[in-house]
Amino acid sequence: MSDFPQTPAGELDAETTRAIEAIVLVAVEPVPAELLAQLIEQPVVVIERLCSKLADEYHEEGRGFELVRVAGGYRYQTHADLSPYVERFLLDGHRARMSGAALETLAIIAYKQPLSRAQIASIRGVDPEGVLRTLQARGYVTEVARDAGPGQAILFGTTPLFLEKLGLNSLADLPPIVEFVPGAEVVEALEQGLRIESAGADGPG
Repeated sequence: MSDFPQTPAGELDAETTRAIEAIVLVAVEPVPAELLAQLIEQPVVVIERLCSKLADEYHEEGRGFELVRVAGGYRYQTHADLSPYVERFLLDGHRARMSGAALETLAIIAYKQPLSRAQIASIRGVDPEGVLRTLQARGYVTEVARDAGPGQAILFGTTPLFLEKLGLNSLADLPPIVEFVPGAEVVEALEQGLRIESAGADGPG
């Protein structure tokens, strides 16, 4: 039995909708309706109705993102017709530097691959979804396998382009580190090797 006070149906729907948005927004993987129902303490049929309503509202309002059902759960993604703008942002040659978050995530993957999103998130303490998309778009990281455990999570690893940019023959040529958390010198080496050549450009990536 729920500990929440009784509220009118309209207010309950509004609060449930806000809870759905908050949970799906921070989730690493698509969130099943059953899990949403358990967390919010509402029937699955209510969750599915409100998710469908949300998706319709986003579409009618012409938002740049959408709520979609994939792989048995719900997630947010950018609208397909805006992909040229998103790709331009991710691949913009005028962005000479990658962000610290991207460099840190890349170092983690390079030294500990193959890794799942959840494993990267556990190490960094934050959701790596956006950073992973950036690294994939730049060709430094790719999906290399599926975890053999429950859920068969996607595992990520570095690409030949990553080695090429750093002038390495193999991952065995990466500089050794005493501890796993990459130090400033490792991050600096990655940044120097992966910097995109562009005249006069030094903005954040």
